[in-house]
Parts: sequence; C-alpha cells; structure tokens
Amino acid sequence: MLVSPNWFATRATSELLVVVDCRFSLADPQLGHQQYLQGHIPGAYYLDLNQDLSSPVQAHGGRHPLPHVATLAAKLSQMGITAATKVVAYDDSRFAFAARLWWLLRYMGHDRAAVLDGGFAAYRAAGLPVTSEIPAERSGQFVPKLKPEWVVDRMGVRQRQNQPNVKLVDSREGERYRGEREPIDPVAGHIPGAVNYPWQQVTDEGGRLRSPQDLRTYWSEVATADEIVVYCGSGVTACVNLLALEAAGIQTGKLYAGSWSDWCSYPLD
Repeated sequence: MLVSPNWFATRATSELLVVVDCRFSLADPQLGHQQYLQGHIPGAYYLDLNQDLSSPVQAHGGRHPLPHVATLAAKLSQMGITAATKVVAYDDSRFAFAARLWWLLRYMGHDRAAVLDGGFAAYRAAGLPVTSEIPAERSGQFVPKLKPEWVVDRMGVRQRQNQPNVKLVDSREGERYRGEREPIDPVAGHIPGAVNYPWQQVTDEGGRLRSPQDLRTYWSEVATADEIVVYCGSGVTACVNLLALEAAGIQTGKLYAGSWSDWCSYPLD
C-alpha cells in the first residue's frame, strides 16, 4: 500500500503498473492539473478530485459525493487498468487526494493499489525524471466489485452513534472539530460522540506515513472497536486516516462519505 520513489524507479516501465497524479488544491481547483501539465512522473495519468473522483454536488451528500462507479471504471479502463494492474497514486498534499483514489480503488474491489510515500516532492528529491508528455489511452477492462459495507451514510451514523462497540472519528483539524473555526461549511462543530484524530498527524513533515508501530500506538484507543467510522469535511481527507488505520493493521475502518458537509446540511439536533 506504500511505495518509495526508489521502488517506483525500478518498475516504472512495467506494463502492469499504472501511475496516477492526483494533485489538487481546494483553494484553486485548476492548480493540480496545471502542475501536472508542467511536469509529472513519466507515464502518469491525471485524475481530478472534482471531475473524476467525485460526482456532482446535490442538496445532500456532501461537497464531494462518491463518483459514479461506471463513470470512474470507464476512466480507469482507458488507463489500461485490469485486475492484474498495480495502481500507484500520488499527490503533494500528504496523501490528501491520493488516498481518496487508493480508497476508491479498494472500495471498487481493486486491492492492487498503493500510494507514493512522500508524494511528488519525495520523487523529485530522489532526482528521478519528470515529463510534460501526456500518455496515450490504453486498453483495459476495469470491472468493479463494490464493497458497499465500507460506506456509511447519515442514517448509518445515527444508528451507530451510541453503540459502545463503534468509534466515530472526526479527521479534521482540532479547531474545526471544536467548532472554533469553520472556513468551508456553513455550520461549525462536530457530530456528537465523535473523537478527533486530525488527518495530518499520521504523516511526518515530509509527507511520509508514520511507521506501523507508531500508528498502532496512535490508534490504540479506538483499535479494539468493532467498527471505526471515519469522516472529515467531505469524505476526502478521511481517506488518509483510513490509509493509516490499514497501515497499523486495523481493518475495521469505514467511510462516512458525506462527512460533516452532509451531516450539517440537515437540521441539527
């Protein structure tokens, strides 16, 4: 689930490897694609958080609803992805967007998915080549095999809120969790019963995932729960925590896909 730049460099020409650039900026939605056009890992395709890894926003469902499965599967097929393909996603935001693709792939039944540890910055620091050449479409057949039990909706959260064997994890920064600051959504605060594990804390300053041992310690207070329901603002950076749970050997994580932006779109009680 994690590859280093050096691991990647020795396998970059493999026909069974597809690399996906997921760089994105919530403040400037065009920036990630512009960066990709200026320079990316050779052979990498680009997927946009808003256009490719989400579906259109509705009245409810959050700011980044899960993408339509058939639409994303068609795009993955055009990259040459089959059941045998290893897919490596990267960004430059401490897994904020690469982890979304990693989680989506596994949710759609493709377990041969990984993220580039340290992202594009670590790749460049290793002195590896970049290009502005856009790869051609390839012939593939991505067949989704959904794992619907990995996703929880608002009603599912409400049903689980008071269950002692379930932990609800808010992945946003502490200020947003506590309701002291809310720069995006119309309502501040958190879902009652949630505990706060900010997503940035599972990586170091270089954007590399903390060691499995460190992560097991970090998650120790929720590790024994039968289910760990993870959310953030819109179901994107929560995937970083799901990645970190998996790295710690904890496989009970589920995503509240609509997250706080869905929760607060309803009357709060």
